[in-house]
Amino acid sequence: MLSLQSIAIRYNNVPAVHDVSLEVNAGEIVALVGGNGNGKSSTLRAIAGLSPLAAGRIVFDGEDVSAVPAHRRTRIGLSLVPEGRRLFPRLSVEKNLRLGAFTRTDPVEVEQSLDYAFELFPILKERRQQIAGTLSGGQQQMLAIGRGLMGKPRLLMLDEPSWGIAPKLVTKILDTIQQVNANGLTILLVEQNVKRALEIASRGYVLQTGRIALAGSGEELLGNPDIQKAYLGI
Repeated sequence: MLSLQSIAIRYNNVPAVHDVSLEVNAGEIVALVGGNGNGKSSTLRAIAGLSPLAAGRIVFDGEDVSAVPAHRRTRIGLSLVPEGRRLFPRLSVEKNLRLGAFTRTDPVEVEQSLDYAFELFPILKERRQQIAGTLSGGQQQMLAIGRGLMGKPRLLMLDEPSWGIAPKLVTKILDTIQQVNANGLTILLVEQNVKRALEIASRGYVLQTGRIALAGSGEELLGNPDIQKAYLGI
């Protein structure tokens, strides 16, 4: 479904990502893990069209989208739930969700997606008229994921979904990611909780200093001594 081919990203001529190639197949959860500042978020932003490429290609479903604007990438099925959630804090829960469907034209399907978001996160239905900025951190993350799903994506990218939320809600968030994947949605996951990310991932890539250092199945990476030492405290 997605192929990154030797991409490079620079900010003010400072390299952030070097020669990164990876693939995401339909139906997978693929985890992109590594320490802070190693280019994970930059990679997701490039896929979404928010950071320009200095080199390489991004191919989505057989189409080179490297030069396609971000809003068009959303229309063809690429959706990013950014780090830090980036909600509209003064709007209600429901209005935030509906803004996620701005590219869609069938009102019946939009209502079905809204119902699906409320089914995944019942607390959002209870608080549908509450101002988003007054929600807890975990509830805001649920809202950000729900908004990402409202665009009916084919590939959902999640950037640090457990960032800044209570451990109990981290489990809920990651369980929901597995649920939407089981319902047929392909997911590319950047997650600071390396153990949990690799436990739910079909495959994973480890980014170090902007380069792919390791790749393999989630199980293989969990069993790798270098991963255990660097990220799992084993």
